[in-house]
Amino acid sequence: QVQLVESGGGLVQVGDSLRLSCGASGRTFSKNAMGWFRQAPGKEREFVATISWSGGRTNYADSVKGRFTISRDNAKNTVYLQMNKMKPEDTAIYYCAADRAPYGSGSTNIVAYEYWGQGTQVTVSS
Repeated sequence: QVQLVESGGGLVQVGDSLRLSCGASGRTFSKNAMGWFRQAPGKEREFVATISWSGGRTNYADSVKGRFTISRDNAKNTVYLQMNKMKPEDTAIYYCAADRAPYGSGSTNIVAYEYWGQGTQVTVSS
């Protein structure tokens, strides 16, 4: 059974940092682009960041650019999202996802992703 499992969420204060991890089991995603998305209460799921299969290319939503960093360790089958200078509007459930096609550069489009984790809650308190 293929699974993506996010961890690292929690409650932080404005300006704090948090690092999310996404581990995969059941198969390797070393040949797939990976992405992070988030969904706030009452809102649609939105793109946050993506990283190419090799890790050489990244892309970010404007709202997190300069504050968040996506990275991956293919040897550990894990993707990370480092979140700095956090704001109340970063409060959401964060999901990691694996691109359905191999050797991709990463997509901002939610439909490009086939496998999803169960999500981890991030709350930023002011």
